[in-house]
Amino acid sequence: MSDPAPDFGRELLACAVEGTAADEHPLRHVADLPPRRARSHPFPLWADPDVVRAFHDRGIEALWSHQLAAAELARDGRHVVLSTGTASGKSLAYQLPILTALKQDRRARVLYLSPTKALGHDQLRAAASLTAAVPGLDDVAPSAYDGDSPTEVRRFARERSRWIFSNPDMIHLSMLRNHSRWAVFLRNLRYLVVDECHYYRGVFGSNVAMVLRRLLRLCARYASSTADFSGPTVIFASATTAEPAVTASELIGQTVAEVTEDGSPQGGRTIALWEPALIPDLHGENGAPVRRSAGAEASRVMADLIAEGARTLTFVRSRRGAELAALGARARLADTAPELADLVASYRAGYLAEDRRELERALADGTLRGMATTNALELGVDIAGLDAVVLAGFPGTVASFWQQAGRAGRRGQGALIVLIARDDPLDTYLVHHPAALLDRPIERVVIDPANPYVLGPQLLCAATELPLTEAEVRMWGAESVADDLVDDGLLRRRPSGFFPAPGIDPHPAVDIRGASGGQIAILEVGTGRMLGSAGAGQAPAAVHPGAVYLHQGESYVVDSLDFEDGIAFVHAEDPGYTTFAREITDISVTGDGERRSLGAVTVGLVPVSVSNTVTGYLRRRLDGEVIDFVELDMPTRTLDTMAVMCTITPEALLDNGIDLLRVPGSLHAAEHAAIGLLPLLASCDRGDIGGVSTAVGPVDGLPTIFVYDGHPGGAGFAARGFRTMSRWWGATASAIEACECPTGCPSCVQSPKCGNANDPLDKQGAVRVLRLVIDALGRGSG
Repeated sequence: MSDPAPDFGRELLACAVEGTAADEHPLRHVADLPPRRARSHPFPLWADPDVVRAFHDRGIEALWSHQLAAAELARDGRHVVLSTGTASGKSLAYQLPILTALKQDRRARVLYLSPTKALGHDQLRAAASLTAAVPGLDDVAPSAYDGDSPTEVRRFARERSRWIFSNPDMIHLSMLRNHSRWAVFLRNLRYLVVDECHYYRGVFGSNVAMVLRRLLRLCARYASSTADFSGPTVIFASATTAEPAVTASELIGQTVAEVTEDGSPQGGRTIALWEPALIPDLHGENGAPVRRSAGAEASRVMADLIAEGARTLTFVRSRRGAELAALGARARLADTAPELADLVASYRAGYLAEDRRELERALADGTLRGMATTNALELGVDIAGLDAVVLAGFPGTVASFWQQAGRAGRRGQGALIVLIARDDPLDTYLVHHPAALLDRPIERVVIDPANPYVLGPQLLCAATELPLTEAEVRMWGAESVADDLVDDGLLRRRPSGFFPAPGIDPHPAVDIRGASGGQIAILEVGTGRMLGSAGAGQAPAAVHPGAVYLHQGESYVVDSLDFEDGIAFVHAEDPGYTTFAREITDISVTGDGERRSLGAVTVGLVPVSVSNTVTGYLRRRLDGEVIDFVELDMPTRTLDTMAVMCTITPEALLDNGIDLLRVPGSLHAAEHAAIGLLPLLASCDRGDIGGVSTAVGPVDGLPTIFVYDGHPGGAGFAARGFRTMSRWWGATASAIEACECPTGCPSCVQSPKCGNANDPLDKQGAVRVLRLVIDALGRGSG
């Protein structure tokens, strides 16, 4: 008998399309994904009977095949990464061996790490419930150990808890820094769980990799006195990504097995890729056409689905966007189905925990019919029974797309997922090339622990925790970094290894979520309340005077930015527009790097020095209309990083129909679009990277395009782009060609960060440049 789920999803989709104007045709692709049957197995014989009984009491009579495979590997002492979809029960795969170990060995300890405190607290509640249900585990006392934990709770966790829930920041700043106080815990640490490990990417991921390696190093030191134990087994949980074992191995510097075959059941799903229509008579920068915003379109679609009876969750990019989407849906329902207008709410991380729990319950039991949320509902919250998920813009990675899409149809029923494209080259590419989104997870998480800007401070932290041996320095590939620290007087070399200089306490100065260079504290005028921080390198573009700054759904305007004191002052205000910094950028190549000569084209991965000056900012209404440009006088900042470089001879450009006058605009447009598409292959955000193009470049005066990492020393994104350049630039050309605008717009070649006000841009010339390079790469690999 055929599965009815696709028909269900198609019926909902038809209702959503009916709500559009007659001359709009937003659907670009519709796919029906078949249901997946469950593959289950009985609990293994090694599992403690009382633990198994506790799971039975919760209605879990058997394990999915992936849960058993990961649990078996962990039980055997092998590091393992479980990379399966949303709602596939990854938690049970580590809970089973952990609870069994805690029951069988009263000395055993467990550490759980997550990238967000909210997810950690969800898992803590589950652990507390399970340990309370298993006889003999009353001494486990699962406890939180994070920045919100009071001093007495932290002391209890350190002295009494056998299962601690924390995050990498706290491990770095507290546990490793004061490891002698944690000697008993570290000596007996049997399992280390690293949840949602695909979130550890770029500079943050590179720092987390070093934190984990430092942690395992200390565990091995303390466990060396225990003959039958050599340190913890690491269990990683991840969304579906490419090469999860490679990423997990990079995080700890050791071999990791992977489990990727998902044995959980899943209902059939209909996935629709949707591109909003261009708005007649509305023009953006340089007269470019403007599309209806993804947020406005999503609120309209959500309202129409709710009116059809579908419980719907809508993901948006910002907390303010979540509020606006919910308001928009309520306003439409007030006209079309007024009895449902009050059954829509917004959800975001800024709410109190009890308010979030109540919203989750209301959506799960049907009291609420619709909710607009940020990615706060992407992780760790089990909401069953949803009929539809709407995504207002691609969430940045394919892994996040499937995480969000997986919130619908979570109990085997059918579902509809609608991805509404934003005005962005990557969104344009995906809705016109569905295979890149639906056929496979094409990104791999990118980290670079060898980045000297990351490795230097981390090496200094490791040495203050425990003197470093020559073998350890070699294992981490840190010989030259260690030599530099010795030359700077921060480390001292002795026959037995590297020791810190007296009086050094490097831990507080190392921000593992950002690059070196310091942080700018963002303070509210009048109250002095600290709202957040920005890296010194990103601050000129993010918190310049006049910038609109969003914090927990609230809008602020920046009054002043002081680099010397490291402070930006802001005041609460919603001005009704957004701001986009404009910058002038110069670049020089500082080393040979790695280069490939392909005749008229040369590509390379090279070290560069980038000087950047914010010259002003664009004010743009929420519908995309440009208000004006405001000039600024800001200091120039210099960044030493890594870049993908491509040079092309003028003769080759002319042979491909690009005369001298068209060269600047063609290169400029190709650079913008390439920046927009790099996140397709390297799990980065557009803000993590930058670019420069010039008709007379720094290498032999040739026309050149650079795309560089926006972090000191590089974050691995440019390297990933260089290794996959043919695929990357092929996707870039396809995205430009797929856009229906005549001469260029934000969906293809315009950039919100452009320092030259998106002028000149040559859309057709960009495609010719990209195809020229792709052909050269193809010949070079042949």
